[in-house]
Amino acid sequence: MRVFGILDLVLLSGVAAFLSEDYGFKGAAVVAAAVLSVCFLIVNIKPSGVKSPSRRLNIMYNGRELLIIFVWSFVVNCAALIVWINFFGLGARGIAVFTAVTLVSGAVVVFNGVLRLFTTSARLGIVQRVMIALFWWVPAANVFIFAKAAKTAYNEFELETEKIELNNIRKESEICRTRYPILMVHGVFFRDLKFFNYWGRVPGELIRNGAEVYYGEQHSAASVERCAEELKNKIEEIIRTTGCEKVNIIAHSKGGLDSRYAVSCLGMDKYVASLTTINTPHRGCEYADFILERAPKSFKNFIADRYNGTLKKFGEPDPDFISAVTDLTAKRAQELNAMMTDRPGVFAQSVGSRMKKSRSAGFPQNFSYYLVKHFSKLDNDGLVDVESMKWGERHIFFEPKTRRGISHGDMIDLMREDIKGFDIREEFVNIVSDLKARGF
Repeated sequence: MRVFGILDLVLLSGVAAFLSEDYGFKGAAVVAAAVLSVCFLIVNIKPSGVKSPSRRLNIMYNGRELLIIFVWSFVVNCAALIVWINFFGLGARGIAVFTAVTLVSGAVVVFNGVLRLFTTSARLGIVQRVMIALFWWVPAANVFIFAKAAKTAYNEFELETEKIELNNIRKESEICRTRYPILMVHGVFFRDLKFFNYWGRVPGELIRNGAEVYYGEQHSAASVERCAEELKNKIEEIIRTTGCEKVNIIAHSKGGLDSRYAVSCLGMDKYVASLTTINTPHRGCEYADFILERAPKSFKNFIADRYNGTLKKFGEPDPDFISAVTDLTAKRAQELNAMMTDRPGVFAQSVGSRMKKSRSAGFPQNFSYYLVKHFSKLDNDGLVDVESMKWGERHIFFEPKTRRGISHGDMIDLMREDIKGFDIREEFVNIVSDLKARGF
């Protein structure tokens, strides 16, 4: 179908030029132009014959094919124009018609392809989208940009189709159908589903494999004690409405501290079967101590006021930036750990990862990577060092298989990015299926 589309765009421009110069066989050329026009419509409606279990992926793949058709037809048309001029004596009128038809038909194909990719691709990042929007009309540059976008879409298509097929195979097994539901607890400065899905594609993957998922929905910025009280209310609500007796908590970053406090200090150990913390600063972040101690009070208040004010506009009731940051310091961590002693009967484990270089993540993790390393002298995920992540009976550590590394945000699929050699969605499936195997 791709070759069919490329040939159609090339021949459509050629026949239009042929008619404009009137080389003879005009009736046959008109028929050919009509046929090629119909073919052009077919190419735009169904540019490929590839089928996936997902309609979204089919649309995305078709968008990819349209961009490839444009790229190759543009290249071939450039060569064809030279042939027309040198071997058929194409004049100024023919050249103008050939160029116009090439540009118009190419623009239609590009618009169709880009629209499909923009509305269906999860991996097409902000930078790629902006580049396409700004430079789609620039010759040569657009060829490079579209080729890269097509590659991104192909990789997503292959991976997602494979995951759908894998989930279909193990659907009846419900490997994530734990005895108790999963409560996912977010970290600092974010909320769960209020603004966007904090956990990216992870919850959907767990649900497809049988998990029952709930969200902590605690404050985005508040003290550990305050957030823990909100989690206590959420846990009791889940118990009351579902009759499930207990929950399995999976908590990221500061959410792990909030959850530990609820379990250890607020009596929630009787309602929690397991607690899995993801890249949580159990021993605090030394750079947070430095910033709070050295930064001028006026500066701290300025940042806090800006943050709190912004969150209030989004409906956050009474956010407290300073309290949230203070509870992330190493000094405060010592005090909290003295209070948050482990409770018998609650299976506790931790998960961690590390970046290999600052370029493993975008801002602010690329900057804070060196900040963390300066104070702790240890590898880190861009926000938390590897020793601070360790806690509980079992520690799972994801060692990067490539030079990229795995950041704090990667561990919650923050950017919805597929990292070579590391599938965060499948790793969460493994964590939850292990909880199921343990009887939780």
